[in-house]
Amino acid sequence: MWRTLLPLFFSVLLSGCQTSTDGSIASPETKAVTGRAASAIAGDMAARLAEQIGGAGKTVVMLDDGPTEIATALEAALKGWGFSVVSNQKDPKAAKPVRLGWSIDEVDGQVLARLWTPSIALGRTYRLTTAGAEPASPLSVLRRN
Repeated sequence: MWRTLLPLFFSVLLSGCQTSTDGSIASPETKAVTGRAASAIAGDMAARLAEQIGGAGKTVVMLDDGPTEIATALEAALKGWGFSVVSNQKDPKAAKPVRLGWSIDEVDGQVLARLWTPSIALGRTYRLTTAGAEPASPLSVLRRN
């Protein structure tokens, strides 16, 4: 009896461990980060992305944007680092854009910022200050094959 139920039990447990095929991580809620904090976080994450994938002047990214201040700040920061940013609509001039996802979440009173493409994921926590935001952890880099 146990030999029959044990595989079924583990199948049910592991069914919740599946990920999407594009490698993205869905975030149910996005913390409202505005003003100087949004600009500071977006600027730092865009700089780290440029360091990791290189060729910012040649890379076209399709930003998963939203109606938030952080999305606007991230787009401006990416353009400042030489990335070409296209919207979710098809751009006839863009050859093949790299899809770039992002999320901002609150973790233990700090802000966790994440950026990801199909081949790399970056994450870092920030402390919100009156002057904006400052890194509270080292950069976390995950490379996918």
